[in-house]
Amino acid sequence: MQNAAPFPPSIWADTSPARTPNTPLVGTVETDSVIIGGGFSGLSAALHLAKVGRDVTVLEGHAVGWGASGRNNGQVIPTLTAAEPDMWVARFGETGRKFAELIGASAAMLFDKIREEGIEAEAEQTGWFQPAHSPGRTKLSQNRVDAWRRFGLEVEYLDHTATTAMLGTDHWFGGMLAPSGGHINPLALARGIAGAVERHGGKIYEQTRVDSYAHTGTEWLVKTPKGMIKARALILATNAYTGELAPRLARQLAHSVIPVHSWQMSTEPLSDIVRATLLPGRQAVSDTRGDLRFFRYDARNRLITGGAIVGGGDVHARIARKVADNLADSFPQLAPPKMTHVWSGYLAMNWDHFPRVHQLGPNGWTWIGCNGRGVALGNALGREIARAVDGEDVRGLALPVTEPHPFPFHAIARRVAPLYMTWLQRNDRKEPKI
Repeated sequence: MQNAAPFPPSIWADTSPARTPNTPLVGTVETDSVIIGGGFSGLSAALHLAKVGRDVTVLEGHAVGWGASGRNNGQVIPTLTAAEPDMWVARFGETGRKFAELIGASAAMLFDKIREEGIEAEAEQTGWFQPAHSPGRTKLSQNRVDAWRRFGLEVEYLDHTATTAMLGTDHWFGGMLAPSGGHINPLALARGIAGAVERHGGKIYEQTRVDSYAHTGTEWLVKTPKGMIKARALILATNAYTGELAPRLARQLAHSVIPVHSWQMSTEPLSDIVRATLLPGRQAVSDTRGDLRFFRYDARNRLITGGAIVGGGDVHARIARKVADNLADSFPQLAPPKMTHVWSGYLAMNWDHFPRVHQLGPNGWTWIGCNGRGVALGNALGREIARAVDGEDVRGLALPVTEPHPFPFHAIARRVAPLYMTWLQRNDRKEPKI
């Protein structure tokens, strides 16, 4: 039996409903659809297929939610990092329009799924807010509101006064509010969706690393250390971890993104007095900086926050100190808080922040490149790709298909990627040209 890796420590690992990982795959199994990866995308696809009566099997190398899906901040955001909706239309036409509309609907889709399946994931649909960190960026916020409204997303612009009232500080200058967003416990969500997949008849094998997959002309063959899957359709849903468990599994795909460390952390529970003024509406917040300031409450009234840092040394202590100081700088009522949990995981970045959808072969699909927006987006794309493998006409789906384009000198790009933060920090100090 393949040994399961210890579950990564985090506030979510300490507070989520327990789940004992399923046993590994042993022997040969035939199924209609096989899904590689037990994160949000793979589980969402599996749930859709299971609910429409298809025979679906998920293979997860460690345990459900072990990767980014169980380690992220848990913000449910119905937009992308930088790629605006009009850019999708310019690049992909009508398919780009459908994709932009899918993104805009993604947060509401996720909260609806949580309610429909009765998943206990500490879900709070209190809205997502992106405050502008400089006066000049308020115009960017207004432009984003106008753009997303054209694609059906309910958003509004809050001025400086309304922003101060929402956040409990005048540190920011205005911003875009998306009421359909919010936040969840991501590991609890992954485990909850896995439970729903199984209730609807889907199968999940954990502790099962996939060594290879191939299309033989009639079916997909997926090989693992102790078994094999034969399937009509295949979905590869490994995103930032595509090259981590089995480096040769999908080398070209893995080299089309740069896995970047994302640091998350949790404060001690805040007092009732502080919470009465600091983000009293409990929205999820991530601002317009490249060196992001982002935070939200969890169910125990801790601030779940995080950041990025350049350099080595005692990284845990350095990143905790930086983020604590950022919070104290932003909120005058808050002294630098103690961080009780500090953890990290990979997110998949690419040069233009556009997620990529690829067809691997007949009835074979994947997507990669969350760029820090994987919670709502991964769940939505998982469902959309499941519709494709189930036989729906791809021309009517929100799947802008491209060919993979690996980064040249990927190993070097991966090593120097953290230095990109220094450029972002400099850019944060400049006003944009509009």
